[in-house]
Amino acid sequence: MKSACPSHPESYVENPSLSKIHPKLRVCAYARVSTDKDDQANSYESQLKYYTDYFRTHEDWVLVGIYSDEGISGTSVKKRKEFNRMISDAENGFVDLILTKEVSRFARNTVDTLSITRNLKKHGVYVFFVNDNINTKDNDGELRLSIMATIAQEESRKTSERVKWGQKRQIEKGVVFGRDMLGYSVKNGKLYLKEDEAEIVKLIFHKFTNEGKGTTVIARELVEEGIRPMRVKEWSNTVILRLLRNEKYVGDLCQKKTYTPDYLSHEKKYNRGEEDKVYIRDHHPEIAIIDRELWDRTQEELDRRSLAPEQKARYSNRYWCSGKIVCGACGGKFVGRKKHLKCGTVYQSWWCLAAIRHGSAKLDPYGDPIGCDGGSIGDRTLRALTAYAINLVSVHKEEIVKKLSKTMQDVLFSVPESNSKDKIQKKIEALRRKKINIIDLAAEGLISKEDMREQNAMYTKELEELSLQLIEDEKRAATNLDRAKRIEFYISRIQELTHVEPDNEEALHNLLKKAVVYRDKFVDLYLNFTSFYFRMWYQTSGRSDNFTVNVLGYKIIDIDTQF
Repeated sequence: MKSACPSHPESYVENPSLSKIHPKLRVCAYARVSTDKDDQANSYESQLKYYTDYFRTHEDWVLVGIYSDEGISGTSVKKRKEFNRMISDAENGFVDLILTKEVSRFARNTVDTLSITRNLKKHGVYVFFVNDNINTKDNDGELRLSIMATIAQEESRKTSERVKWGQKRQIEKGVVFGRDMLGYSVKNGKLYLKEDEAEIVKLIFHKFTNEGKGTTVIARELVEEGIRPMRVKEWSNTVILRLLRNEKYVGDLCQKKTYTPDYLSHEKKYNRGEEDKVYIRDHHPEIAIIDRELWDRTQEELDRRSLAPEQKARYSNRYWCSGKIVCGACGGKFVGRKKHLKCGTVYQSWWCLAAIRHGSAKLDPYGDPIGCDGGSIGDRTLRALTAYAINLVSVHKEEIVKKLSKTMQDVLFSVPESNSKDKIQKKIEALRRKKINIIDLAAEGLISKEDMREQNAMYTKELEELSLQLIEDEKRAATNLDRAKRIEFYISRIQELTHVEPDNEEALHNLLKKAVVYRDKFVDLYLNFTSFYFRMWYQTSGRSDNFTVNVLGYKIIDIDTQF
């Protein structure tokens, strides 16, 4: 919406040469217009009429323009283009008085309201809030304004909390927030499959995981093949990585990836644990583009390749646990560092890469978190703990195998029998024949068309229910069979286990899947052959030849089977 203002001289109603003879107060009006179609009271037309009628009662005023911003929050002035242009015009001496309906229309940020009105006052420009009957020219104007501005700001805070609460409830129900992406469109809180784009997604996953190609290579090949991305001009390694990490492609849904820490600024930040994320597994399995097995392999491969080439060159990948240690504080990777001691020995330890680069946890000049307060762990300590965990499994392998075997039997027992599937299939075929027969009867005039429609609708509903049951049974059977195979693999590996020494780096490398290191002297150890992980508390003592690692306690935490 354009306004009469110094940027548009032809719209002026005041002739500067005549103002000395007939001085009038140069007044402009400001309107912040709601995007809500039902909000007629704050529409541009209604506010324009309001100001026009109001000006008629003041013959000593001349209207130099009406400035308006549409659909922009009043809690911040940064993105209010017309508002800022009005302030600039006022500071440059083209306006004497700014007219606005109420404080909440002007700004809902107390600091902004007071600082702007004070600055305008220095330039001899005042603000009159009509409905609130506040004029910054009055002696008590600022006091009354600060009270009203605070009330407006508090209302914005309450509104923000109500919106957040409502949004959270919707998120928990599985309502999808966000924009369209490659392979899916988002409409009315639901995901809809775009089959032609889904093939591109499958191609990218295949190239990365099955063919072992890098993200840069994949991006180049997609460009060469004439395949275009969404919302960005061209493919890049960043775009590919973001796609490979998008859980929606496997049928899951993760929301609250970003959050708004300040309701006044409305600035979004990546959610790195500041607020609880909502993760819904199998949110839309019926339109999942990537199967679970490929997804898991892709994520493992992404983790393995997570360090950039230059980092791999700097932080060698030749050690037994390289790429397997994760920071419990920030989730980043650990890298190896060596220290040459005075006694001539070399001390090998592992440190969080974020801490090495940026030091302790803090905010950068842009307000983004950097650094990490995570701890470190000595290589000898980690080897000792890993060997301890492996040997625990070896000592108790008979008990563990027995429990795993029982679990596998329970899983296989829950797989629907083939005769159950046959029964459902026979019912489906019988219903299909009934649908044909009912049409034949109607054609022969033996039953009415109305009866045919009712019977047909009933048969159709039954068919849909049986077909859905058949699909669910097949999915459950496939899932359970896959789980049974995994357990069988665990059993075979555990049965082969023997005692492992901490200096047997080859065995440790083959058996350790991941170690999550925490600052407070405890570690989560994931082994390649178990459906659970160990949480170990420890302490160290001594140096060199006298160095010892004492396990203070441990806890077994299940991943996908219950013991």
